[in-house]
Amino acid sequence: MDVRVLRYFLAIAQERSISHAAQVLHVSQPALSRQMHDLETELGTKLFDRGPREIKLTQDGHYLRERANEIVTLVDKTAFNLQSNQVIISGRLDIGAGESVGMQRIMDVISHILKDYPEVHIRLHSGDFGDVAAKLDAGVLDFGVIMGEQPLQQYNTLRLPEVDHWGVLMPVHARLATQTVIHPADLLGQPLIISEQALMQSRFLDWWGNLGEQMNIVGTYNLIFNAALLAKNGSGYTLAFEHLIDTSKNSKLTFRRLAPEVTDPITIIWKKNQTLSNVAQLFLHRLQATIKRPN
Repeated sequence: MDVRVLRYFLAIAQERSISHAAQVLHVSQPALSRQMHDLETELGTKLFDRGPREIKLTQDGHYLRERANEIVTLVDKTAFNLQSNQVIISGRLDIGAGESVGMQRIMDVISHILKDYPEVHIRLHSGDFGDVAAKLDAGVLDFGVIMGEQPLQQYNTLRLPEVDHWGVLMPVHARLATQTVIHPADLLGQPLIISEQALMQSRFLDWWGNLGEQMNIVGTYNLIFNAALLAKNGSGYTLAFEHLIDTSKNSKLTFRRLAPEVTDPITIIWKKNQTLSNVAQLFLHRLQATIKRPN
């Protein structure tokens, strides 16, 4: 597969029209149609369902779009980093992460790099462990930031000093808001909203013990901001990391830690046996320096 043809394919997937894609790409429509026919022949599968008004991707087409995005992104990033002036620190740094208080340390390092080296570009990717690991393995990311205990034997790792504290996000006038901490028995009979990753990995199995089967989980989330809107409406008590959502006086929300305490470590990961770009090396060295620096 030619990268140029993959770019053509992605443009058609975006525009849902060969004629519109041809205009965007500045190629003729017959030539673009021929390229897609040759691509389908090469792959031995149908990529498009051609309707009267628009083109839709088949199941194999959706799969190719996902892979093509990764391939094109990796090619562009490789070219950008190699073509950059190697005397001056430059290039692109891709970091994938979930939501965590530990990101502040990372953002501080990145901010200083951007200030010191204007030729550096940063791309941040949001996702849970599965998303981040897949993009790291595919070469799309330079680093991943992982929350919680995960199987990381295949990666280089750097543990951050910070930890994420689990607790409950709720309206300021909620019944449990009068407590200083939340115990498992306090949540019995209450509607709960929980991180989908935490639920899939049975994160709270030990914490709520034999009360687990009695917990009323009414919803899950991937990004806490949307779940916080439900919490503000009083639709459920939301189990989340501390400090991710504004709980100041005017926010109408408050947060209480779990008791006994439940915390998750924060770990930076990158692929083993991979040569890091100059900007990736700079990021890693500066991050390590912040960890070794005395308080």
